[in-house]
Amino acid sequence: MTHIKTGLILFLGFGLLLSCSKDEKIIQGIDLELQSLIKNASPSSDLSYFILPESDNFSAIPQDPKNPISKEKVALGGFLFHETALGVGGNEISSRKTYSCASCHHSSAGFQSGTFQGIGEGGTGFGVRGELRKPVAGMTNVDVQSLKTPSVMNGAYQPNQLWNGQSGATHLNNGTKPLWKEGSDLAMNHLGYEGLETQAISGLGVHRLTLDENIIKISAYKKLFDEAFPDKNASERYSNENAGLAIAAYLRTLLSNQAPFQKYLRGESNALNEIEKRGAALFFGKAQCASCHTGPALNSMQFNALGLGDLVDCPEPTLKTVQNDPVNLGRGGFTQNHEEYYTFKVPQLYNLKDVQFYGHGSSKRSIKEMIVYKNLAIAENKNVPASHLDPLFKPLGLTDKEIDALTTFITKSLYDPNLRRFEPQQLPSGLCFPNADVQSRIDMDCF
Repeated sequence: MTHIKTGLILFLGFGLLLSCSKDEKIIQGIDLELQSLIKNASPSSDLSYFILPESDNFSAIPQDPKNPISKEKVALGGFLFHETALGVGGNEISSRKTYSCASCHHSSAGFQSGTFQGIGEGGTGFGVRGELRKPVAGMTNVDVQSLKTPSVMNGAYQPNQLWNGQSGATHLNNGTKPLWKEGSDLAMNHLGYEGLETQAISGLGVHRLTLDENIIKISAYKKLFDEAFPDKNASERYSNENAGLAIAAYLRTLLSNQAPFQKYLRGESNALNEIEKRGAALFFGKAQCASCHTGPALNSMQFNALGLGDLVDCPEPTLKTVQNDPVNLGRGGFTQNHEEYYTFKVPQLYNLKDVQFYGHGSSKRSIKEMIVYKNLAIAENKNVPASHLDPLFKPLGLTDKEIDALTTFITKSLYDPNLRRFEPQQLPSGLCFPNADVQSRIDMDCF
């Protein structure tokens, strides 16, 4: 009997070994296929092309030569980005010092808004990921934009900012100087900075945020400015321009480098499961996602017309949106080039699962819905002529199983779980952030 039991155990063990070996071979096969596809999508033919640097490795992060990154600037910028005390330029006395840059770009939503339309001044409430923020009842001058709030995460990899790329004097905007009219938002391009710097400086004014003397009276801020800009005269050091430059330096360090896919690229083969690897293979292969979503941030400076709906078409009530708004023309609304009408910049793809709104007009409400839309390639925006649709916008022929695998890859593999590392523990002003209105403080348990 003992011999029978021993033989049975050996047989079962051998079978299990064969099974494990078979599973391992399957995984190894998937890895070989995936890595081959990634290398084929890389101009350098290696995995490193898609690797994000560490956030403190400044020399490896794309930066504006006119605004080199330093730890001092990053430290200052991180505070200013979240500082609700900057909200002294509000139109309504009751809303002053209740909002910040982070009101519409906070870590809990992948550094974009948790709602379909971001709200700065004139907003109330937060919820868990900013999903409960809404306009203050009866306030007419609410600070909103007529496009979905884009994520600023991984923004270092896009030298021109906003959905139409109008922000920034360099790269794609070389030759557009005649369009930078004085008195418009575009006038800030005359400073000669790249997009992140330009937008950070411009955004302070647009969103009613001001570096006033009361902030500099806070000893910590004075010290931080002195350390960040030691080469500037004291009379020029404490300015909105330098505040914007510090914020931009901080934004360049917002890199989703702890996502599982980043770990996989660095050699941790177990960072992705089998389904995620199959989804990644589709991303770089059959689904053709990497044709547009490329580089370390899986974004690009391409502008594509995919026929997505505009924010004015949302089923929810929107503020300050109209059908004939030039922003609905995308890049063409800025350049006045008819061929660029309805084209919008390719966004980054990390940390999308914390929001439920996708596309420049928040018309898609899940990652899977967006993938299905691209798979079918049927334009939903009736205002976009078929002749303007991008040639890449065509049916992909993905099966339901493949759609699910691709959804899993984008949802899980591209998710950095620790974005709160980029938040300050507290502000020098002592105020709550990213919002400091009464309801937000209740939601966030901040008093």
